[in-house]
Amino acid sequence: MNKENDRVPNWRQHIMRGLFLLNFIALAFDSWTEVIAGTLPVDIYPSVAVSFWAAFSLLNLIGVMNPLRFIPILMLQLLYKAAWLLGNYRPAYFSGELTAGQEEFFWICVAGVVLNLLIVPWKYTWHHFIKYQRISTSKS
Repeated sequence: MNKENDRVPNWRQHIMRGLFLLNFIALAFDSWTEVIAGTLPVDIYPSVAVSFWAAFSLLNLIGVMNPLRFIPILMLQLLYKAAWLLGNYRPAYFSGELTAGQEEFFWICVAGVVLNLLIVPWKYTWHHFIKYQRISTSKS
């Protein structure tokens, strides 16, 4: 692999650490409080969402320590927020049936998408997580 593709400036890694920390803080306290207290919603999907965010918060905490290895966590955040914007917000907006909760979460998702698009080192991500690389299986 080209060494040029392995270089991500320290300043960018520090910004990534900040995003991971922000994600951790934003998600951890509310979600883990519900998990530990046993007060998850009775409905399956809302309780799965809170459980997901609790686990996601811990992965973000690990990302603070090793941001380049945890880029897929930022990609997951980018993709799930973009999917929500396309699959939930957009139809509600065009049908004129937006709720206050959707309007509030819209800005959270837009911020998440924009921050991830700006902060993720895309050249590094392409070469380390997306581009197909044949693994040598030669027997010696």
